[in-house]
Amino acid sequence: MASVPSLASSVNQRVADALASALPEAGGADPLLRRSDRADFQANGILALAKKAKANPRELATTVVGSIPTGDLIADIEVSGPGFLNITVADRAIMETLAARAGDDRLGVPYSASAGTTVIDYAQPNVAKEMHVGHLRSAVIGAAMVEILEFTGEKVVRRHHIGDWGTQFGMLIQFLMEHPHELDHKSDAEVSGEEAMSNLNRLYKASRALFDSDEEFKTRARARVVDLQAGDEQTLAMWQRFVDESKIYFYSVFDKLDMDIQDPDVVGESGYNDMLVETCKLLEDSGVAVRSNGALCVFFDEYKGPDGNPTPLIVQKSDGGFGYAATDLSAIRDRVGNLKASTLLYVVDARQSLHFKMVFETARRAGWLNDEVKAVQLAFGTVLGKDGKPFKTREGETVRLVDLLDEAVDRAAAVVREKAQELTEAEIAERAGQVGIGAVKYADLSTSASRDYKFDLDQMVSLTGDTSVYLQYAYARIQSILRKAGDARPTAHPELALTPSERALGLHLDHFGELLAEAAQEYAPHKVAAYLYQLASLYTTFYAECPVLKADTPEQVENRLFLCDLTARTLTKGMSLLGIRTPERL
Repeated sequence: MASVPSLASSVNQRVADALASALPEAGGADPLLRRSDRADFQANGILALAKKAKANPRELATTVVGSIPTGDLIADIEVSGPGFLNITVADRAIMETLAARAGDDRLGVPYSASAGTTVIDYAQPNVAKEMHVGHLRSAVIGAAMVEILEFTGEKVVRRHHIGDWGTQFGMLIQFLMEHPHELDHKSDAEVSGEEAMSNLNRLYKASRALFDSDEEFKTRARARVVDLQAGDEQTLAMWQRFVDESKIYFYSVFDKLDMDIQDPDVVGESGYNDMLVETCKLLEDSGVAVRSNGALCVFFDEYKGPDGNPTPLIVQKSDGGFGYAATDLSAIRDRVGNLKASTLLYVVDARQSLHFKMVFETARRAGWLNDEVKAVQLAFGTVLGKDGKPFKTREGETVRLVDLLDEAVDRAAAVVREKAQELTEAEIAERAGQVGIGAVKYADLSTSASRDYKFDLDQMVSLTGDTSVYLQYAYARIQSILRKAGDARPTAHPELALTPSERALGLHLDHFGELLAEAAQEYAPHKVAAYLYQLASLYTTFYAECPVLKADTPEQVENRLFLCDLTARTLTKGMSLLGIRTPERL
């Protein structure tokens, strides 16, 4: 289906054409159209143009208004103040545009003209370690960006850069070699994520205790790191057991989060081992990196330590070991060279910003990033408790992610049960998952990623306020109205006059495509959440002020059902882009 031009773009074009004829030297100038509380739109680009042309802005505005036809698209246009244009759109134009949107599976949203290939690095848990609340944001924000970008036509390659390499594996592998049954499963049946994690936890604690208390074991463990890095077969086979056991656990958590993570997309730190030596050689040969006290370093004038000396990026340590920088730079080479990325997007904690600035700058100096290929960190803030401090358990431990998700689902079950009229227990349980997990995701996504946010389950599952439950109930309420409509079908009637709340809802529905383009371009999923909340709020006002099934005429019933239906379709599409389900009944 074809994309549908928004009312804003059509109005913008009319004003731009009139400007060009009134002031030919302003050809192609932007009328600077925006939504306004004084009319539907306000154009305030005339002031700057008049100044440039040394013309009187109010006179220029009046000339422009004179050459804009009113009727089909623009119902009314007036000059206000020093030369603003206040523009009211025709009711007919609103309904005709919405009818065109409703006729398209994509709601008339165009594909981006500049779509490329984005490799997005998100949801990066560590092998043999439990996922905690800090892992939540990367997963949730990253998954939403994948959906939003794909919807705009971008080719998206997912990458989960799991922590599956490094010195701690020497200790773990050595312990498993000496206690070969520690990761055995109780039965041949499918292993639960909980069982896999408790195996790993137990083994980690036991090996750590031995490492700290037994010097001989410590020596053997350190030697095992060398074997691992040298690619010794028996050592690698043991390492693989840790990765496999961890994946059982990871996938169970991602499953709870209602997220689809595919095996080929999981490319951990180990995936770039074969490239590390070459990466260092390329950097050293090109002079981008230099040896300093035996280590291979990249220096920057702008990043200095507390002592005033430059803080370097260390690519290879003086003992020959490789740091994170070597892996991250090799990953950039792979993503640009093999995956043909035009954008590299990293959904990583803001506390790692300096590291990524240095890595990106190094890659630019090496020529791996350039005007055609950019790298962006979508940096996110910390998850805080209700007290505004970093989220911890009463014992001061980091909060386990699974416990949080289970509690959110329990809270949601109570909310759903209270409101549920004709739902069975099985349906209540299914809805509780959709509402609870939706609540957690929405609370995260409705805050700008760069800000810290408070994790408050009471607020998250509240039926009022800016929560996903409020949006899910708005959707379910519309479905209920559509079921009760009997023979009346949702049909647009452009010939009808609209009430103020119908117009406000209609104009907001029309803005969906432009909003998505903005969210994709700025990597700002919170803008989608804000749009949806406003949509549900405008719908609530419309529903309170405009009887739907009891409207005055059959045409008005159909027209209002049409607005209900398009609102529901826009809500469910927007929510799905955030990874949130919209149950038909609640």
